[in-house]
Amino acid sequence: MVMSSESNGQSAGAGALLAILRDGRPRTRGELAQLTGLSRSTVSQRLDGLIAGSWVVAADDSISSGGRPAAVFAFNEGARVVLAADLGATRARLAVLDLGLTVLAERSAELRVDRGPEPTLEWVATAFCELLADTGHDLEQVCGVGVGLPGPVEHASGRPVNPPIMPGWDGFDVPGWLGARLGAPVLADNDVNIMALGEHWAAGPDVDHLIFIKIGTGIGCGIISGGVLHRGAQGAAGDIGHIRVPASEAPCQCGNTGCLEAVAGGASMAAQLRAAGIEAHGSRDVVALMRAGDLRATRLVRQAGREVGTVLAAIVNFFNPSLIVIGGAVAEAGEQVLAGVRETIYSRSLPLATQHLGIRSSRLGDRAGIVGAAVMVVDHALTPATIDRTTAL
Repeated sequence: MVMSSESNGQSAGAGALLAILRDGRPRTRGELAQLTGLSRSTVSQRLDGLIAGSWVVAADDSISSGGRPAAVFAFNEGARVVLAADLGATRARLAVLDLGLTVLAERSAELRVDRGPEPTLEWVATAFCELLADTGHDLEQVCGVGVGLPGPVEHASGRPVNPPIMPGWDGFDVPGWLGARLGAPVLADNDVNIMALGEHWAAGPDVDHLIFIKIGTGIGCGIISGGVLHRGAQGAAGDIGHIRVPASEAPCQCGNTGCLEAVAGGASMAAQLRAAGIEAHGSRDVVALMRAGDLRATRLVRQAGREVGTVLAAIVNFFNPSLIVIGGAVAEAGEQVLAGVRETIYSRSLPLATQHLGIRSSRLGDRAGIVGAAVMVVDHALTPATIDRTTAL
């Protein structure tokens, strides 16, 4: 569709050209003029600004209509880099990515988030600098930092809000603290939200309604509606781990009893195995035992899938997603957990809601969080308004 420069104002600025080119297809000045409604001379001027900022490069290909070949221009995925951190309850994964979301370097480590914000983020800042050095980049080339946290986050401020497994983090200014050390804008969100963004990117633009479920130490849900992440009024949307499960009085860290997380989370399953005399400290131990053939662990994982499926069945009837993606450490159990989820959803949800519903494991696996954090940063940093300000054209 052609955009009119007169009716769309800044939407046909340099940022609009970049938005068009971000789909990866090189285009000529003439094609960009046709798509934006701008004159060829204006397109050339704005392309000059994008090239000067390294956002756009002249592509190798050229298009000939019988005369002199027309130059083509493409989005420069290497113009800047993004730093992404996915912090879980007991483990952290960090990465440096380019603007095309290719991972250039990454690191994972055991890191308990309950050690507090400053020690945790100090480690993150140091590790980021080391990863940048490994890729031959420096902080000047960073366009933004994305951080996923294992608890409720007020996205507008990036501050955790009463996170039950993150003592000392309530109200902590994560973007301010980390941004001061890295010299780049910082965006923070709930870890499940960024995973949902990553899986939506992996699923492709045809999937507009997606539910991502993380089953790890705890349980959370990310919601993509109409192609956009739904955070809710205060950023608490999708906190299904604290929906009450019928006929359960299991105590939860949030202070209530019978929460889904307290029944089907990895920490709960590990505790049940320890009570039976089996050594297990967390989600990954539960999955390892299941893979080794332990019947108790296998039954627990299958039942966890059923319990999650019971809650999801109500969500399927209410939201009618086209795809449910299961991720997190427990999702590594594969068909055992998926079978439990599918069994309950298909038996309890309306036929119309499940007619074309897909239910599968994460495609990105452990990388869902870092890819999603990068998606969040890139979408923020490359908005047409932001690019217009940086190019001033």
